[in-house]
Amino acid sequence: MTTVKSLDTKINSSSLWIDRLPYLTTESHKYSRGHILIIGGFPMAGAARLAARAAMRVGSGMVTVAVPPHGVNAYASAMEYAIVLPLLETDSIIDIVRQRKISAILLGPGLGVSDLTRSRVLEVLQCGVPVVLDADALTSFSNDPNKLFESISGTCVITPHEGEFSRLFNLDGPKSEKALQAAHISHSVVVLKGSSTVIASTDGSLIVNDIAPATLATAGTGDVLAGMIVGLIAQGMTPFDSAAAATWMHAEAARLFGIGLIAQDLPDLIPQVLKKLLV
Repeated sequence: MTTVKSLDTKINSSSLWIDRLPYLTTESHKYSRGHILIIGGFPMAGAARLAARAAMRVGSGMVTVAVPPHGVNAYASAMEYAIVLPLLETDSIIDIVRQRKISAILLGPGLGVSDLTRSRVLEVLQCGVPVVLDADALTSFSNDPNKLFESISGTCVITPHEGEFSRLFNLDGPKSEKALQAAHISHSVVVLKGSSTVIASTDGSLIVNDIAPATLATAGTGDVLAGMIVGLIAQGMTPFDSAAAATWMHAEAARLFGIGLIAQDLPDLIPQVLKKLLV
């Protein structure tokens, strides 16, 4: 396997990306702030809802969550801030992207590991907009990861934790080296999550986020992070900058809350973090 060398390894801090963080102006409107499509599952509805709220809190103008028709009520009753769209198995995501002028797509949280998820991922990768793949969107390719990698030709971010990573990549060595190799293999920005999260790009750029508090080790926090990443991408940040900024802000929000954190607490802490960064 070709060895990929890091061009520049940095410890994550706001100074690396703050000058490219989206700012509101008098010309800003909901469409200029990006329209995100999240493909949600059922009955595991909480994951996509967390991601959607995080995407809105980080500044996205609109979020549409497309879900199985029998799950619409479970989503709509808890998401006044988002559009909930019934999605039949036969519906075309490409048509939704074109008709609704989608800026970026998130797929995976709560979706379920299945052939349908695989086919949705492959379709989404043909839509011509940036894609963030997390959770079940990755695990659904455990038996054939090369099919996933060969299908990625545009802008893509993958956000595996160590377990999901090991199902896709047969790599050993230090975490940073594994992330760089994975970025090269998958043609994606890789966010390899953990107590120390590594963000690696196909060009060899590498950022290590080592400020995450242990309170983030609870269910659903990864869904929030995925929503933050796609939210920043939809507003025009590069995938690598979006991943770095979201990872840092995610950790800072958790630090502000302290002991007793659950994933639902994180999205509503994002404005406090942004206020400190942008004022």
